[in-house]
Amino acid sequence: MRNNTPSSTSPTDRSREEVRDALVTLRPTLYHRALRLTRNREQAEDVVHDTMVRALRFAHQYQAGTNVKAWLNQVLKSVFLTECRRRGRQRRAYNTMRIDPCTWLSKDGLPAMTNLSRGPRRAMDNLPPCYRSAVNLIDLHGMSYRDAAARLGVPLGTVMSRLHRGRKQLAAELLPSPLAA
Repeated sequence: MRNNTPSSTSPTDRSREEVRDALVTLRPTLYHRALRLTRNREQAEDVVHDTMVRALRFAHQYQAGTNVKAWLNQVLKSVFLTECRRRGRQRRAYNTMRIDPCTWLSKDGLPAMTNLSRGPRRAMDNLPPCYRSAVNLIDLHGMSYRDAAARLGVPLGTVMSRLHRGRKQLAAELLPSPLAA
């Protein structure tokens, strides 16, 4: 039979219990700190939730009898900074995908149009024939890479390379020149 006196509990059990108790009492304080950091109620709630999960997960690392409030505030700060870094990476990825045509991911069915206006048509005509055919088959006619490779009689990797280079040249030609502005 287990004795519930403080002398019979392990340091890890005491740490977990102290962290659990502190989370209950300090949750409003953690929320206000998260709100000051995020300046957004929903994000603050998310940061506090993630802080509580992480604190419970790593409660064995807390040293019982030390300043649990400081430890929890450090966990909250770590969660907040991790979230900021993640959002920064996402923002950079979205900006890259928006700007760089070579990062296009997938198609949503058939292309919206196959006829190009004068400027894009001129840019397509200026492409070397091998690049133009890859861009035309895949981007304008919605053909898969594998089907385009079969039609052109080249390996799949060659089609991907030609498409990448063709898109890059198109983007460079279609971007407004700095002198024109």
